[in-house]
Amino acid sequence: MNTLRLTYDGDQHATALRKPHHNIVAIDCPFTAKGDEFSPGNLLGISVAGCMLLSMGAVAQRDHLDINGTVIDIELTETDKPFPHVDTITLAFSIPQDFSLTDRKKMERAAGLCPIKASFRDETSITATYNYAAAKAA
Repeated sequence: MNTLRLTYDGDQHATALRKPHHNIVAIDCPFTAKGDEFSPGNLLGISVAGCMLLSMGAVAQRDHLDINGTVIDIELTETDKPFPHVDTITLAFSIPQDFSLTDRKKMERAAGLCPIKASFRDETSITATYNYAAAKAA
């Protein structure tokens, strides 16, 4: 069984641990700490982007398509109305290879159906753009 544990370390820092593999992620508050670590908002953006990318990857693997080196640039905007929250997540996919329109549609549909993306409130705008044959992808 995988277990997640979050420990408050003081000074607005915390450490997340995933057992039994002992993977560690350090987080802090970007407003009251140094902002040296991932913030909870960063992890929110990474979670939805990662879920969408891995959903695309499942289709790519099944259909023998190579999306290795795909990069996603993530931008979050926040609002304080009616309460502080992330209101927009913008994802820009840079995919090194080009694919047929049919393959693009299959992968983009899979990304759109990822369960993390489906977990957001309707008021949260999540937009994705897909740039194929992107020279800047690493």
